[in-house]
Amino acid sequence: MLEVLTISQNDIVHQIKLSCELPSILESIMTRQIITRAASEIGIKVELEELQQAVDNFRLMNHLGSTDATWLWLQKHSLSLDDLEEIATVSVLFSKLSQYLFAAQVEHFFVEHQLDCVQIVMYEVILDDEDLAMELFYAIKEGEISFSEVAHQYIQDPELRRKGGYLGKLKRIELKPEISTAVFSATPPAILKPILTAQGAHLILVEEFIQPKLDNVLRYNILSNLFSEWLKQQIEQFQVKID
Repeated sequence: MLEVLTISQNDIVHQIKLSCELPSILESIMTRQIITRAASEIGIKVELEELQQAVDNFRLMNHLGSTDATWLWLQKHSLSLDDLEEIATVSVLFSKLSQYLFAAQVEHFFVEHQLDCVQIVMYEVILDDEDLAMELFYAIKEGEISFSEVAHQYIQDPELRRKGGYLGKLKRIELKPEISTAVFSATPPAILKPILTAQGAHLILVEEFIQPKLDNVLRYNILSNLFSEWLKQQIEQFQVKID
C-alpha cells in the first residue's frame, strides 16, 4: 500500500518561489486579469459556440482525443471542467480583444515594416583561412568549382554539409549586422565576397529574396505581436500586491 504524502497549498506556493517561477506566474495572472477586465469594459462576451470551439481546439492541441483522456488530463493537473472552460474563455477573449484593439492596424503595420519581413534564401560556408575563402570565392565566380562542392568539402557539421550550407529562409533580424547589410544589398543569385566576423570568413551564396505577403499566418503573427506589446505596457502600469 502506498504511503500518503500530504502537500498543502502553502507547500505549492513555497515551491514556486524556490523554483524562481513566481515572476512568470504573476505575469500570467496579471495577463488573465487584464484581458478579462478589458473585455468586460468593452462589452466583449464569449458565446457558447465560441467556448465549445475553444475547448475542442484545446483538446486537439493537447492530444485529448477522447472523454477519458480529457478527464485523466484534468485529474493530472488538478483541474475541474469549470477550470477547462475558464482556460477556453480566456483564449476566446484573447482573440476577440486583440481583434477589437488591433485588427485595423495590421495592414498599416505590415506596410511600415515590410522590409523587416523580407526573407533571404542563402547558403554559407565559414572558413578559418581568409586567403582560402578569397581563393574559393574567385574560383566559384570563374566557374572552376561550385558552391555546393565547396560546402561539401569544407563544412564540418554533417547535417549542414548534407544541405550544402543551406541556412533556410532568414529575416534581416536573424543575421549579424555586418552580414545582413551585405546580404540584403546583393542582387540574387549572387556569391558574396568573404565577410569577416569573429567566427571566421563567411562565404555566402544568396539565392533569392522572398517578398512577404500578408496572408492569414502573417496577419495573425502581427496581430499577436501588437497585442502582446499592449499587454506588456498594461502590466508595467501595475504594482503587484500578493494577498
